[in-house]
Amino acid sequence: MTTLNPTPHRGRPPKSAAQQRDIRAELIRSGLEHLTEIGFTASGLDKMLKKAGVPKGSFYFYFNSKEAFGHAVLDSYANYFASKLDSCLLDSSVPPLQRMRNFIDDARHGIARHQFKRGCLVGNLGQEVDLLPESFRPLLIAIFHSWQQRIASCLREAQLAGQLSSTADCDALAEFFWIGWEGAVSRSRLEQSTQPLERYAEQFMQGLVR
Repeated sequence: MTTLNPTPHRGRPPKSAAQQRDIRAELIRSGLEHLTEIGFTASGLDKMLKKAGVPKGSFYFYFNSKEAFGHAVLDSYANYFASKLDSCLLDSSVPPLQRMRNFIDDARHGIARHQFKRGCLVGNLGQEVDLLPESFRPLLIAIFHSWQQRIASCLREAQLAGQLSSTADCDALAEFFWIGWEGAVSRSRLEQSTQPLERYAEQFMQGLVR
C-alpha cells in the first residue's frame, strides 16, 4: 500500500534507531485504537500522542501530517486483517466453507472481546470517506478488493470440493459478503450484541448451499 512519506525526518529526532522503531510502532498502535473506536475526523492527535508518551514535536519526525499518519495506521490494519483472513481461509486442513465459518467465529469473538467499541477500521473510514483527504478513497477500495479476492478464492476452492455450485459467481458472492458483513459489524456495535453478525453469517452461508 502506498503511504505519504511515512518517515520525513523533521521535528525532534529520537535518541536511537531502536527508539525510533518503537515509538513509530507505538504511535500506530495508539492510532489503531482511536481510529477504530472514534474515526479519523473525530480523532485529534493530542490524545493519541499522550497515550504513546510522544510530544507533538517528535511526532513530525515520523509522519509529516495527520494524513500520512492515517495512511500508516490503515496500512498496518490492512496487513493485520489480511493475515487473520489468510490464517482461516488458507487452512487446507478444513473444508473451504468451514474456513469461512472459522473466520466469522473469530471476528465475532473479537468484536465482543473489545466490548463492541471497535469496528472495522476500513469500514469505518469508508463511512466517513467524504470527510477524509481524497488520498484515502483509492486505498480503501484496494483493501476491500484484496479482501474480496481472498473470499472469492476460498469459494472457488469450495466449488472444486463440490460444496458450492459450479455455476456460482464467486467474485459477485465475495463482494456481496463484504457489503453485508460491514453492515452487520456496524449493527452489532450499535446493539452491543453479536446477533446481527450471527444472523447475517448464517443467512449468507445457508444461501451458498441451497
